[in-house]
Amino acid sequence: MCGIVGYIGTRKAQPVLIEGLKRLEYRGYDSAGVSLMNGKGSPVDTRKAKGKIAMLEAAIAERPIEGSTGIAHTRWATHGPPNECNAHPHVDCTGTISLVHNGIIENYGPLRAMLQKTGHTFVSETDTEVLAHLVEAAFDGNLEDAVVDALALVEGTYGIAVISSNDPDKIVAARKGSPLLIGIGEGENYIASDVAAILAHTRQVVYLDDGEMAIIRRDGYTVCDLDQQIVKKGVSRIDWDLDEIEKGGFDHFMLKEIMEQPTTITNTMRGRLVTEEGFSKLGGLNLTMDELQNLDQIIITACGTSWHSALIGELMIEEHARIRCEVEYASEFRYRNPIVTDKTLCIVISQSGETADTLAAMREAKRRGAKTLGLVNQVGSTIAREDDGGIYLHAGPEIGVASTKAFTSQVVALALLTLKLGRLRDMSVVKGREIAQALEALPAQIQSILDRASEVEKIADAFADATNFLYLGRGYNFPAALEGALKLKEISYIHAEGYPAAEMKHGPIALIDAEMPVVFIAPHDSVFDKVVSNVQEVKARGGRVIAITSREEPSLEGKIDYEFRIPQTIDMLNPVLAAIPLQLLSYYIAAKRGLNVDQPRNLAKSVTVE
Repeated sequence: MCGIVGYIGTRKAQPVLIEGLKRLEYRGYDSAGVSLMNGKGSPVDTRKAKGKIAMLEAAIAERPIEGSTGIAHTRWATHGPPNECNAHPHVDCTGTISLVHNGIIENYGPLRAMLQKTGHTFVSETDTEVLAHLVEAAFDGNLEDAVVDALALVEGTYGIAVISSNDPDKIVAARKGSPLLIGIGEGENYIASDVAAILAHTRQVVYLDDGEMAIIRRDGYTVCDLDQQIVKKGVSRIDWDLDEIEKGGFDHFMLKEIMEQPTTITNTMRGRLVTEEGFSKLGGLNLTMDELQNLDQIIITACGTSWHSALIGELMIEEHARIRCEVEYASEFRYRNPIVTDKTLCIVISQSGETADTLAAMREAKRRGAKTLGLVNQVGSTIAREDDGGIYLHAGPEIGVASTKAFTSQVVALALLTLKLGRLRDMSVVKGREIAQALEALPAQIQSILDRASEVEKIADAFADATNFLYLGRGYNFPAALEGALKLKEISYIHAEGYPAAEMKHGPIALIDAEMPVVFIAPHDSVFDKVVSNVQEVKARGGRVIAITSREEPSLEGKIDYEFRIPQTIDMLNPVLAAIPLQLLSYYIAAKRGLNVDQPRNLAKSVTVE
């Protein structure tokens, strides 16, 4: 959600920090700021601005700042509206301590009242400002000691980076529930909430875990717990390249990521599909054959787009692996009293691997005795480090806030898991081979859809001014309808709803008129004939029909206003192919409306708060 970057070295820090903030823009933000130190005992120099980073750059150009140590932040408002005063970094009363924070301090009200009684003056409406004053109140010459004392009073979540001009040769960082990593350089080091912020400078990183603090200096770093006991940490190497977080000639990251899906799906399957045997190899599950065969329940928990892929996974697993499966919103699961046993597998799905609700749901499932399996895209993420086993998506960095390639890779990963579980149970080699061959064909089939993107753009021309959309599908295509509607509302701000097609007559049909576009996901599958009846119901009421189909059907003649055909595949993989034109439709409509496709309003890429 919010973004943190810090630098300590011999170079001018400000250009490094601003570059890092720009790399974090995709996460979503409404204000930005930077603090630099320039001399022991002098006030920390801070510049902040509401809006885009260009506004912060203008503020710095007007009043330049210097220093070789600093911290910077992009804020997504929680406490207090987006403005310069509420932007981070926040400073203490003396102006010598500056702090940036991701997360939420739940007991900031009582802490603020306590600090005000002892003479501290607050200037913002944020929860974060109490942290700066707590550090000030505890400071006695050593910054890490003050941070430990301050955090002992805090309830909530945090990823923080703190500097003090009275202890100037360090940055102190700590995390609880909000990601942070150290970037390792030569004669310089970094702190960041996302590796994208520092990838231009280093590939060597150390991930902090909850309850850990880092003291970062020019010539090294120390990691300890909040009792200040040293913690030995491994160094990870980032394998992806800087050009993967560049637009590569495309107008938007979202379009680039849509176009990458033949490659990303290939990468998700690489080395995992044994086509001739109708089997999949998933070495990271960390479950024995007996454990996999003895599962009596699978719970899949996720949020947003990942929840839609989970719904598809539920249908796959129950149909082909014959294991009872339920899908739960992560934000609800953690507050229920779910039935979980040692024969339950809890699959958690998160592109970032940092989604706060999904991480909390996984921890709750583990506490109750379930095995946990993470489907994540970010290597080194918190879910990836804490789950019992996992499947990396290998889709590469996804910068656009509206998920595209991660969604299709999630569905493919779930299909690979289904194939493995099914073959360990009652699935025949013939059926397994059919699924494996269909999976193998996906990249070329997706490319054939992308080659016809101009056809979808023409449909978008006709509906760019629409104010409502309805998406309908049955079976596997119902979650595809939900995902299509979500993509449209996320980036075009058009009200859109997804429904099971049969549910239309139980309420939504009242909305149908000549101004209501209705998107049917209707490939030729086992429920196709039922969907035809729903199309007829819409046309009888003057609705405008856009159909995603897979072959010519006489029964639909004269009933479709706009049609896009996807290749024929097996039922369980139709949502992967249908997702491509649905993503393109949303993209083109939003672009034609002149909207910020990659950074839609009010949304963040990684939701690391409840």
